[in-house]
Amino acid sequence: MAEPLPDWFLTPPGGWTADDMDRLPPGAPRMELIDGALVLLSPQTRFHSHVMRHLANALEEAAPKNVDVIARMTMKLGRYQRPEPDLLVHEFEEGKDDHLDWYQATHVPPEDVLIAIEIVSPESRERDRTTKPMKYAAAGIPHFWRIEPEETEPAIHVYELDGGRDPRYVPTTIARERLTLDVPFPIDVDVRALTPRH
Repeated sequence: MAEPLPDWFLTPPGGWTADDMDRLPPGAPRMELIDGALVLLSPQTRFHSHVMRHLANALEEAAPKNVDVIARMTMKLGRYQRPEPDLLVHEFEEGKDDHLDWYQATHVPPEDVLIAIEIVSPESRERDRTTKPMKYAAAGIPHFWRIEPEETEPAIHVYELDGGRDPRYVPTTIARERLTLDVPFPIDVDVRALTPRH
C-alpha cells in the first residue's frame, strides 16, 4: 500500500504560486511550477548531464565578464509560473546585488536572462518544445535554445524573439557540428564535443 502524501504536498488554498516554491521543505524533490501545477523533474540521463555540463563550460568561456551561466535555476515568470530551464545565461551588475542575495537567491529575474536553454528528454518533450518556449517568449527572454538528442549526438535548435503584440520565437539555425553566433555575444561551440565519443 502506498504511503500517504506529506502534508506539504497538498495544494494550498488558491493553488500553488511562484512564491510558494521558496517555502517547500528541504527534503522536497526538484520541481517546477507550470500554470499553477507542480511538475516533478525526473532524474537526468547521461546524455542530458554531459550536454549540460559541457555546454555550460563552453558558454562560460565565451561569456563577457558581466554574464553568468547557471544550471537548474528557476525564473519567476508570473504568479503561477516558475519554470526551471536546464541552463540560464543571464546578465548581472557587479555591486548591484548584495552579498546575501548572491548566495541565497533561488531564482533569476527574467529581465536579466539572455538565453534560456532546454535539453529535451522523453518526459519533458512537450514542455520543452511547446509550453515553456511560449512562456519564455511572453516574458521577453530574447533567445531560446532547444537541444534535441539525435541518435548519440545533440542538435542545437536556436531561436530569437520576435517581439510585438504576440511575442514568439523564430528559428534561426540548427547546429549539429558547430554553432557560431554573434548574439547575444560571440559564441563558438563544437556541438559534437558536448557528448563523449563512443
